[in-house]
Amino acid sequence: MRYITIALAKGRLAMKTMELLEMVGISCDEIKDKSSRKLIFVNEELKLKFFLAKASDVPTYVEYGAADIGFVGKDTILEEGRKMYEVLDLGLGKCRMCVAGPESARKLLQHGELIRVATKFPNIAKDYFYNKKHQTVEIIKLNGSIELAPIVGLSEVIVDIVETGSTLKENGLVILEDICNISARMVVNEVSMKMEHERISKIIKDLQKHLNTNNK
Repeated sequence: MRYITIALAKGRLAMKTMELLEMVGISCDEIKDKSSRKLIFVNEELKLKFFLAKASDVPTYVEYGAADIGFVGKDTILEEGRKMYEVLDLGLGKCRMCVAGPESARKLLQHGELIRVATKFPNIAKDYFYNKKHQTVEIIKLNGSIELAPIVGLSEVIVDIVETGSTLKENGLVILEDICNISARMVVNEVSMKMEHERISKIIKDLQKHLNTNNK
């Protein structure tokens, strides 16, 4: 039996995902060892391998088959646009992708004016403005605090993930439009789904059953 390889997005999401997997009998104690310098963690009994990757790299590992399964946020899936199956919404890390800015920018969105949009997610922003709103915008890619952009006049609005909205409020910004809901998803390599259909389907079914029971 070959190993099934699972890629986890580093950080809080990886730990939350492992907790969820443990609920359905999939564990890996090695991965919890904070002092470990290992890159690959193995569960010999279940023939599973795990590794931690930067969230934006998880879809790449899965598309190319370096990982059979990945667990990553919907925002990353949309931004990376990789070919793979999205099979399950884990309901972890729930938040929203939004257009935000000062209240005065609302009319610019309604009238379809040419505006500048600052974001960490240029592909999501482009798709939303060009394909859904049919509004021409200039997209500015930033890596740091996106909220700063409209305050210092770099952009009229931003596209960003909003959890509570408190950071926006503190900086005099509001949610102007919702783009989509975000949460952690399970993704599967297209070839692996055929080759290891039985084993991967069992993981999906077990997780689905656990989530359904807990969400009632």
